[in-house]
Amino acid sequence: MQNQITYTFLFLCLFISITSCSDDTILNEAEKKWLQEQDSIHVAVYPYYPPYQFLNKNDSIDGILVDHLNLIENKINYRFQKQYYTSWTQLLEDTKNKKIDIILEMQETKERQKYLNFYTEFFETPFVLVVRKEYDSSIDLKDFKNQTVSAPEGYSIDDYLKKNYPDLNIKNYPDDISCLRSVQSGESDAFVGGKALVNYLIKSEGLTDLKVITEINYNYIPSIAVRKENKTLNTIFSKATRNISNSEKQEILNNWLFKTVKPFYKKAKFWIISSIIFFAALASIIFIHFYLKFKINQKTKELQIAKDNAEESNRIKTNFIQNISHEIRTPMNGIMGFSELLKSDSLTPEERKEYTEIIIDSGKDLITSVNDILEISVLETKQSKVRFTETNIGELLLELVSEYERKAKDKNLAIHLKNDIPEEENTILTDRSKLYKILSNLVHNGIKFTNAGSITIFSYIVGDFIHISIKDTGIGIKQKDQDIIFKSFSQSEKEISKNFGGLGLGLAIAKQYTDLIGGKISFVSKESEGSAFLLEIPYTQMQKNAELSTDDQETTKPKKHIVLIAEDGEINFLFLKTVLSKMADFEFVIYRAKNGKEAVEICHENEKIDLVLMDIKMPIMDGYDATKRIKKLRPNLPVVAQTAYSTEEDIEKALAAGCDDFLAKPVDRKILRPILDKYFSIFGNQ
Repeated sequence: MQNQITYTFLFLCLFISITSCSDDTILNEAEKKWLQEQDSIHVAVYPYYPPYQFLNKNDSIDGILVDHLNLIENKINYRFQKQYYTSWTQLLEDTKNKKIDIILEMQETKERQKYLNFYTEFFETPFVLVVRKEYDSSIDLKDFKNQTVSAPEGYSIDDYLKKNYPDLNIKNYPDDISCLRSVQSGESDAFVGGKALVNYLIKSEGLTDLKVITEINYNYIPSIAVRKENKTLNTIFSKATRNISNSEKQEILNNWLFKTVKPFYKKAKFWIISSIIFFAALASIIFIHFYLKFKINQKTKELQIAKDNAEESNRIKTNFIQNISHEIRTPMNGIMGFSELLKSDSLTPEERKEYTEIIIDSGKDLITSVNDILEISVLETKQSKVRFTETNIGELLLELVSEYERKAKDKNLAIHLKNDIPEEENTILTDRSKLYKILSNLVHNGIKFTNAGSITIFSYIVGDFIHISIKDTGIGIKQKDQDIIFKSFSQSEKEISKNFGGLGLGLAIAKQYTDLIGGKISFVSKESEGSAFLLEIPYTQMQKNAELSTDDQETTKPKKHIVLIAEDGEINFLFLKTVLSKMADFEFVIYRAKNGKEAVEICHENEKIDLVLMDIKMPIMDGYDATKRIKKLRPNLPVVAQTAYSTEEDIEKALAAGCDDFLAKPVDRKILRPILDKYFSIFGNQ
């Protein structure tokens, strides 16, 4: 039974081999016709490179590649015209001049690839270093610096040595046997050649006083080369060489390299084991195929969903970017337009006051847009940090109402505050700036989307949480939008932006800030009736510090304070100086430094300076380095950073440099005043 299986399998293999090697399956009719029309196709033969090609004792050409060419001729049923060369240099010249079509043996190089295609790269041998026997076997090619190394002229190894070993003295000879004899005679110190050729020549020519000592990092891969421009001939060679089986190649090599291969394929045991392995592999492939098909279908669905989400996200972000231009240009138009109008001498005081307020409001709108973009950028890169400080909820809510009262009034809306938190429980520990930003965004949204009615702010304590609710009587939120309103850029749909303005980042920032301070935000909404947002934040009560009596405050006289403003910008300095000089209850003596180095020198020379307003970006020495040096001179001198760099990372960097507080440009007088109160009250108590 085993023998029957074996013979059947061998018969099938033989049948497939015979039919696949048939001339009919190699060339088509057009290619056969083209061959018949060619009087002669010239093959360049250089018979001085055994065992690949050489002249035998009968003066006929023989060798591995000669047998290979004969095999190709048999497969395409055509005989090439052989053209013999005794000079390799002449062969290369005729090749470049298109006098020959095929080269029987040639090493593939980048230069030759420009005009030749290479086939039958089935045999590879390393290049080796050959020396006389008295040489030490541990040396290599680098040790022959400034010594003579022989190489055949025009061979690929000649180019390789000249390019990679410029310190060698390369001496050229016509062929390999001449190079080997030059080493034997002492004309050359060493020779580099193909291993198979070297071994063959040393044995056949009796060069017994030579030896191979090492291989170099370069291999000889003999190929049959065909000129590139003859496309039909290249197609024929490509088909013919692909049609040569491994067994045919091995048979040619065995002929010349004298290797015997045990015919293991004739044993029945081999075919039984092979069959078992084959069917096991086939079963595994089928199983893997179905498993991969299942996984591909699964992944395809996931990728399609991800693709749809990405396309939607890109569409929304594109709309958002287009909307940025409008949201920045609109307030800029108000600032620049009404600033021009203020130059007119014919304005009434009321008009001048109105235009000034419009400029201020436009500036605030611009800053809000820029801050929103910066804040969402920091939040999306997970760089935002939390700074917990004592915060009075009652004062914060009053400040919030005060800020938005005018905007509500402009739309004929009422804004109400109902704070049910007892006075003694108002002070908590939280991040004040983030809490204010959350509530500010909610109130701003309420005013923007409400055309009639009111906005009401409720605050009360429930267990361990403070609840702050902002309710409006506006347009409400559509059901389809209620799942996405807290996502970045979701509001930037063209329709909403066109009707109501804004960048659509407020609720996204509010949601992420709420998560950062450990709170929760939720809402209920009904179209045409309004929305109610509920903010829940942890209630961590703080003990209120004892306050000075009103009598003491009333009897306290203003004290002169010396303030150093470190600011290189003329307009920024003038603004700060004007704000300080017009601030009630304070008298200031103001010094100025135009860079960080001047600021350090002034603080060193004047010990009466009470406060430094430090710009961060300045020439010569920046605000960070200046603050570090000032703190070394006077550790207790308050330094307040004032800069346009206002991200959480910038604040942390300023505080790490030694700054005691932080002001974002443009400086808001409402924020500056509490900072001055804070530090000058400290001085007053000392």
